[in-house]
Amino acid sequence: MFWYLLGRRSGRASAAQALVVLALAAGCATSHPGSSPITTTVAPITTEPITTETTPAPPPPPAPTAALAKGALPDPALTPGEALPGVTAAQVCHAGWARAHRDVPEAERHAVFAAYGVPYAQRGGYELDHLISLELGGDNAQANLWPEPHDRPGLPGSQTKDIIENRLHDLVCSGRLDLAIAQRAVAANWQTALAGHSSSP
Repeated sequence: MFWYLLGRRSGRASAAQALVVLALAAGCATSHPGSSPITTTVAPITTEPITTETTPAPPPPPAPTAALAKGALPDPALTPGEALPGVTAAQVCHAGWARAHRDVPEAERHAVFAAYGVPYAQRGGYELDHLISLELGGDNAQANLWPEPHDRPGLPGSQTKDIIENRLHDLVCSGRLDLAIAQRAVAANWQTALAGHSSSP
């Protein structure tokens, strides 16, 4: 009897195990509605062209006028020369006259360089000079000013003109040269203003 009961129990257990296996197999084979396969999308890699910013070159400075291109003489159309009205030899020969009457505003300085086409940043190579010097009664008006180049080999400039106008001043103050004549000579051509005159006694 014992072996009979044991055999029946074993048969039932085997049957139960078989049902569990079948159920699992059916579950794996069944697809669930609403489920979808997982897909992975890779975004395309795009490259943008590399642009390099370039700074435009500054425009070239304006060309100097013909007068400055050929030498240290001013353009007579821009700088004809101008003397103070009514100035006398006694006044210009008074000590400190030129220093007391030197008055050229900054705006006028810029205007003179601009009129001659010389960039103001290059003013170190020039002297803003009075054609008729202050020592000879020259005015501070723009008509008496120009950017005079400094001395260069073979080309007399501002330093040479200083020597000439100092000699003319000595002649005027010693009574050997009329002030008006000295003014006209410098305005016409300062390089030849001493021609025919001597600074010796």
